[in-house]
Amino acid sequence: MQRKVLAASILFFSSALAQAQATSPELQRMLSGALKDRSVPAMGVLVIRDGQPQAQAVDGVRAKGSAEHASLQDSWHIGSDAKAMTATLVARLVEQGKLSWDAPLKDMLPLLGMRAEYADVTLADLLSHRAGLPPNSDEKLIEATRKDARPLPVLRMEYAQRALSEAPIGAIRSDARYSNSGFMIAAAIAEHATGKAFEELMQEQVFEPLGMRVDTGQAQRGQLLGHKKGKPLAGPGSDIPPFFAPAGATVRLSMADWSKFLVDQMAGERGHGKLLSQAGYTHLHTPQGDSNSALGWGVKTNWPAQAPIRMLMHAGSNGYWNALVALAPDRQDGVLVVANAGEGTGAEQQQMKLVMTLMSTIAKGQ
Repeated sequence: MQRKVLAASILFFSSALAQAQATSPELQRMLSGALKDRSVPAMGVLVIRDGQPQAQAVDGVRAKGSAEHASLQDSWHIGSDAKAMTATLVARLVEQGKLSWDAPLKDMLPLLGMRAEYADVTLADLLSHRAGLPPNSDEKLIEATRKDARPLPVLRMEYAQRALSEAPIGAIRSDARYSNSGFMIAAAIAEHATGKAFEELMQEQVFEPLGMRVDTGQAQRGQLLGHKKGKPLAGPGSDIPPFFAPAGATVRLSMADWSKFLVDQMAGERGHGKLLSQAGYTHLHTPQGDSNSALGWGVKTNWPAQAPIRMLMHAGSNGYWNALVALAPDRQDGVLVVANAGEGTGAEQQQMKLVMTLMSTIAKGQ
């Protein structure tokens, strides 16, 4: 029975998405305006209304210097926007009894050399950037993992041990300080508890149940490519090393497949999610302490000034792409914008302008 319900849900979503496949003239006009910024080869946007994809559009080329136009089926790198997926995986394992929100780090991951300050850190602290950890551990060692043939869980455990031996940059459970290390350590905890690699866990716990097709390999010539200093990147060196996946490396997917995850995040708050209990989604989306940081999400409650709505937001980039998402779960509406340009370009500025313009329309109930 559960399989039939899931199949029916996926079929309904696919039907709704099919209606959104035709390019929206209004979205197309907005993208054309954004791409007057020549530093951005291509951009895409998808709008969710009433819990379903309403419209999407894409404009530009797959790679600078190429005549191949980007399409609705192309895969985009979403960078740290995938942190919400990592947090959702952890929440699934908590609800399955394999992990605990309350367990202290000293029990979940007993490591020699762990500094005493981190002993009572919890998964929620790690996933809300409130564990006092630096943004990253040793950058050179991160890059060196490209040539390390050992299993990825081994590399992540070593990363966790190294990060937890470093002095905190702030008090535990105080202000949120953005940290990729928190997500890497949370993944190492999940791997330690289950005996499975993060990649396998994501596939079986998140991607497959939602019917998502995710490409975790390196982009190749002929596909949509990210850019560094205006030059397209393919193959080795076109992404952050694979072991860094829990913090937002390797995830490339179409806007349609990303929207499946986003729709589920919002539906979950109303008890209709496929991955977690209603309480599980609420926990993911609730700011921790006095911060605006939830688990894998940032929370904004003061915009627009005249009639504020609660928004879940996140931006992601591996340096060569940019992705931005804003959800209004109380309305079941949202916007995602993607671009195949990263640092040193106008991608982020153009995306923010698009998101805020579209979310303003949503806030006004139009």
